[in-house]
Amino acid sequence: MSHIDKAADALSPHRPIMIVDDEESILLAIDTTLRMAGMSNVITCNDSRLVSDILAGQPVELMLLDLNMPYIHGERLLDEINRNHPEIPVIIVTGAVDVETAVRCVKAGAFDYVVKPVEEERLLAAVNRAISFQELMRENLALKQHILTEGLEKPEAFGDIVTNNKKMLLIFQYIESISRTVQPVLIRGETGVGKELIARTVHNLSGLEGRFVAINAAGLDDNVFSDTLFGHVKGAYTGAERARNGLIEQAAGGTLFLDEIGDLNQASQVKLLRLLQEGEYFPLGSDKPRKSDTRIVAATNRNLARLLKTGEFRKDLNYRLRTHRIYIPPLRERLDDIPILVEHFLDEAAQSLGKKKPTPPPELYTLLKTCAFPGNIRELQSMIFDAVSRHDSGVLSLQTFRSHIRSGQPEKTGHGVQSPGASMDSPLAIFPGQRLPTIKQVSDLLVKEAMQRANGNQSIAAGMLGISQQALSKRLKKKNFEPK
Repeated sequence: MSHIDKAADALSPHRPIMIVDDEESILLAIDTTLRMAGMSNVITCNDSRLVSDILAGQPVELMLLDLNMPYIHGERLLDEINRNHPEIPVIIVTGAVDVETAVRCVKAGAFDYVVKPVEEERLLAAVNRAISFQELMRENLALKQHILTEGLEKPEAFGDIVTNNKKMLLIFQYIESISRTVQPVLIRGETGVGKELIARTVHNLSGLEGRFVAINAAGLDDNVFSDTLFGHVKGAYTGAERARNGLIEQAAGGTLFLDEIGDLNQASQVKLLRLLQEGEYFPLGSDKPRKSDTRIVAATNRNLARLLKTGEFRKDLNYRLRTHRIYIPPLRERLDDIPILVEHFLDEAAQSLGKKKPTPPPELYTLLKTCAFPGNIRELQSMIFDAVSRHDSGVLSLQTFRSHIRSGQPEKTGHGVQSPGASMDSPLAIFPGQRLPTIKQVSDLLVKEAMQRANGNQSIAAGMLGISQQALSKRLKKKNFEPK
């Protein structure tokens, strides 16, 4: 006689987990363990002959399959599932004496195996890996299909991000394909590229009903980090007169955005890793873990590869965070966005300052494209607001922009951002072991380079060289120079 039981409130995972075992006690034990871990969508079956019919009637997320069963042996059943339902990960459940057979099954296509009596931790780890695997497979398929369509399903979700850049549009497609998953997202990019905007967009597209909650992790010691994220119980420390929920609780059913994740200290990294691995955390002063259904989106402007190499950032945490990775290119790599960004910030600045929107001179776009923008979009926004605040009427003056570019653009910043075309720490490094050119030769090269970068605009080129336009004009006439 068969026993098939489906939970009425099946919620997690979306498709049921199927347990196949002829021993009722084993079925009950595994079923209970899964449900206590929050996996309520479970089907049990104690008759191997019914497995094919059940699978024909409904898809399942994964299967826990006993080896030694009457009627149809587990090894034979595995072979049938691999042929007819290759999309289903199968975890073999076996006695200690059949471990060798279980290993053979893994080589034949089983996802994993667990040994009876089943250890709760080992079982849940195997099941969670299988669920994560299924999610990744679905996401990869969705991503391929989405990219092939070359369009956005919900372009309105990206309305706060001002861009026409092709790289950014591809990123938007990727965001749409991963947004509805529960896996963590890691956003990388320099300061000012709009990482929080991207994180909010991921949340808005996720369908999650909970809040979007953001925290900047830079400069937080472990106690502050733990208290902020996990909260505390009454009496956890001196002054903790009442219990307080942390941001994890505030973001329940939603998204927690951890900015500057690369600045987390080691102790805080361990706690975050547990949250990602186990889906649980400990409020300060409590020895009872709390479950979390909050999705984690993290961001950093740090070079994680370097931090991993020095041991400042945990490799296991990096692996957990980087399930989905988004790299936001700096503004200097998408200069085609400058015109549309300028127009956007001019509108924004004029409205904010109560002024009529000024007319930008055509030379402005050429001038801005010579800037390295170490502060990226945020820096451009600041430049526009400053220029509009100083503006009286008519055409917007270039003077504010020229002053900013001259004074605020080192050839190489502490973050490794270089001006367009700059590649050496020392000007002498471009002549290794070679005879130095004359000052006249270098002068001619600089003039030529400036004119090329300025797209032939003498005023902009003169500003880059630190000389007057008249002086540059004389040099150009003398050399009869024409930009490429």
